Amino acid sequence: MASRKIEIMDTTLRDGEQTSGVSFSASEKLTIAKLLLEELKVDRIEIASARVSEGEFQAVKSITSWASTNGYIDAVEVLTFVDNGVSINWMIEAGAKVQNLLTKGSLNHLTHQLKKTSSQHFKEISETISLAKEKGIQTNVYLEDWSNGMRNSKEYVYEFLEFLNTQPVKRVMLPDTLGVITPEESFAFVSEIKTKYPNIHFDFHAHNDYDLGVANAMEALKAGADGLHLTINGMGERAGNAPMASTIAVINDFMPFIEIGVNEKVLYTVSKLVENFSGVMIPSNKPVIGANVFTQTAGIHADGDNKKNLYFSDLLPERFGRTRKYALGKSSGKANIQKNLQELGLQLNDEDLKKVTQRIIELGDKKQVVTKEDLPYIISDVLDVTYEEKVKVESYVLTHAKGLKPSTTVSITINGKTFEENSLGDGQFDAFMNAIRIIFRKVGTILPDLIDYAVRIPPGSHSDALCETIITWKSTEKEFKTRGLDSDQTVSAIKATEKMLNIIIN
Repeated sequence: MASRKIEIMDTTLRDGEQTSGVSFSASEKLTIAKLLLEELKVDRIEIASARVSEGEFQAVKSITSWASTNGYIDAVEVLTFVDNGVSINWMIEAGAKVQNLLTKGSLNHLTHQLKKTSSQHFKEISETISLAKEKGIQTNVYLEDWSNGMRNSKEYVYEFLEFLNTQPVKRVMLPDTLGVITPEESFAFVSEIKTKYPNIHFDFHAHNDYDLGVANAMEALKAGADGLHLTINGMGERAGNAPMASTIAVINDFMPFIEIGVNEKVLYTVSKLVENFSGVMIPSNKPVIGANVFTQTAGIHADGDNKKNLYFSDLLPERFGRTRKYALGKSSGKANIQKNLQELGLQLNDEDLKKVTQRIIELGDKKQVVTKEDLPYIISDVLDVTYEEKVKVESYVLTHAKGLKPSTTVSITINGKTFEENSLGDGQFDAFMNAIRIIFRKVGTILPDLIDYAVRIPPGSHSDALCETIITWKSTEKEFKTRGLDSDQTVSAIKATEKMLNIIIN
């Protein structure tokens, strides 16, 4: 099958902005528009609805000014209405040159929303298109609710297309406005229309209410659609529109007969920028652009990747400017850890690797997220143990209440004998230390003085990061440091203290 070029129109700045709670500023719209056309290299962008607000007008004006200077003005489109030329005048003032005229693509919408006959609607559309041509504005036409029109009022749809075939229209756009059709219907409807009107340029506009947006877009292309409408991150009203990233990946990997100009290398960059501007977070498992979609978690998968890339597919992260990662947690095997150690330039012998693996599994069982940046801390913590464990903190209760001094009850085993004590302190850790001192006085051991207390987390970590506490101790004989590692600062200090207790007992 010979390849054919199709157009990709991005409607993030119009349909995508209809996502609940999203409103881009004029400067944000201009930045996104530049990225879409210059970097992502989509063919066209739909940037706004006419007449919406003064802010929208200023945003369109800034984009059209830039587009005119840089040769993109014919790729910038505005949604307009059949409104006796009000939208067209708005466009002229804003500097736009292409209108996407919203019309009724189903008899249901025509009858109940406009309360007009088809001949009345067509007459007004003809007048609008004629005025646009007179003013130097190019027209594309949306058949709103087209998918339901094909299901329930096909005669009306074909009457409409017969009329449009006589008009100076560049593109006819077929939206599944409510995201209700199946892939089989997408193919059948587009195929039927394209066969009857082979010389009309048809765009397909999918919504994602049943999570079928990508599949419907795929089938529409197979049926002969000449263009697709997509949004960054699948933004849009209700469940959103067909998403740009996964649709582009599907076309490139499964549809060799389709040629597109989109630069998939920058998909992730553009997606993250739109995420930041919109405040709508990308789900971590979102295909292509989600945080975790190129992360191997199971140890067997990392092992397979070491053995001829057994768990690789054509969907390689490098295509999208990303890298493969190997998660650390309770499912991690040695292969995952080795992959992360390699990235850090670290090496461990088999025995030490086993210890580190076990520690990571323990942290994973506590639902602790372990990152690559945590590894040096975990290694330091694990390999710091060079003594026989004669002291063990069995349990403790830390209490902190308003108006009362913090208190601790602690149970500790020393050489197989269990002691329990409680005490107050200026803080939870101070109360813990006071209880420990009482216990060790009973066994005739004086604890070293705490002379320094430092806490650190890995660079770039979040609030749930591992916390390393380093305590410096001084006895009459020596000064030494111990480390503790946990997601809780007080607990990490207790673990550092437990190491100190074992050092002085051994």
